[in-house]
Amino acid sequence: MNLTQALLSFAVVAGLLTLVPGIDTALVLRAAVARSRTYAFAAALGITTGLMAWGIAAAVGVSALLAASELAYRILSMAGAAYMVWLGASLLWKSRTKGLAAEGPAAVELPASSGRQFLRGWLTGTGTNLLNPKVGVFYIATIPQFIPAGTSPLLMGVLLAGMHCVLGLVWLSALIVGTGFASKWLKGRRSVQIIDRITGTALVGFGVKLALEPRL
Repeated sequence: MNLTQALLSFAVVAGLLTLVPGIDTALVLRAAVARSRTYAFAAALGITTGLMAWGIAAAVGVSALLAASELAYRILSMAGAAYMVWLGASLLWKSRTKGLAAEGPAAVELPASSGRQFLRGWLTGTGTNLLNPKVGVFYIATIPQFIPAGTSPLLMGVLLAGMHCVLGLVWLSALIVGTGFASKWLKGRRSVQIIDRITGTALVGFGVKLALEPRL
């Protein structure tokens, strides 16, 4: 298997994984509806930043520690679970307070400036992926299978994670743009409240599942 074949083969695996709805999709869709396009794209970039960090970590052996150490894996799992539950619970609480507020147009939450919007969105996306050890385990399990003989593991880790990032950005960008076309129907108070509840429930569910699920 040469370099081109390795990249194309990994692209198929990563592409299928990208299309499966999960926490990344939920976060970006909610950001596109209830925040802004800037925040949503920043969250998508944060998600891919987390992917790249895990890809490099897997290539240099950091993720191998998660695969070998039960304690390290559980510590990161519990931290990630707590973070996801906190995000989900916050959305559920916001949806409740919005429901108690007077009827009217939905108040879209925006930070004070576009720069702060971008930073908050990026930090949310990055933190979500960095605190999910399953991303690291996925890379440590797959990257070694796509390293051609004589190729630097670090280089392949960067290239394969980069391929995953590109696919993820394309998919998430398509979701953000598609949401923009439907914004007239999705940005009403009731729609935002429903989306917050769905996303919040999904995040809490992912967090609980991560905390209770045994190691891969």
